[in-house]
Amino acid sequence: MPYAAHLLAAASLVLEMHGDEDEAIGALLHDVVEDGGGSAALARIEEAFGPAVAGIVLDNSDSVDEGDRKGPWWERKQAYVAAFADKSPAALRVCLADKLHNARSILLDYRAHGDVFWARFKQGQGIATRIYYRELALAFERERERMGDPAQPFIDELRRVVDGITALAEERQGPDQRALFLG
Repeated sequence: MPYAAHLLAAASLVLEMHGDEDEAIGALLHDVVEDGGGSAALARIEEAFGPAVAGIVLDNSDSVDEGDRKGPWWERKQAYVAAFADKSPAALRVCLADKLHNARSILLDYRAHGDVFWARFKQGQGIATRIYYRELALAFERERERMGDPAQPFIDELRRVVDGITALAEERQGPDQRALFLG
């Protein structure tokens, strides 16, 4: 699937949650800083689209200027989830759109390709990714009230998709460890 499809899907989901233009633009640009643009890209985004969009993009980045020296994946994901309480409702909606589209793609690809699919994540049988997505679903459920009524069905949909990924993995691999992500 072309990567642009993910960006367009995230922007579409944000708009379906009644997000505004800044949120839609933030969804289109949500990976720019993290995936190699760093602080220079963030400055260009702020110049072109304003501080609200730049803030949304920054809040949806788990690293800014580390480049190839990004911290360990697990630590970055733990910090990302832990920061939910400090994110704006707009940034949370963009994050939800991103994670929901990613989770849907994971479930579809896992159904189509089986356990070999997890090799894409370079984490064995995908337990870390599954735990991360379960923790994301919990974090969105905790922030539910701040995200507005139109976001509620999307929070519920993320839970259903994440539960579907877990159920499929447990059917194919046996029960997941129920380790706490942030604990």
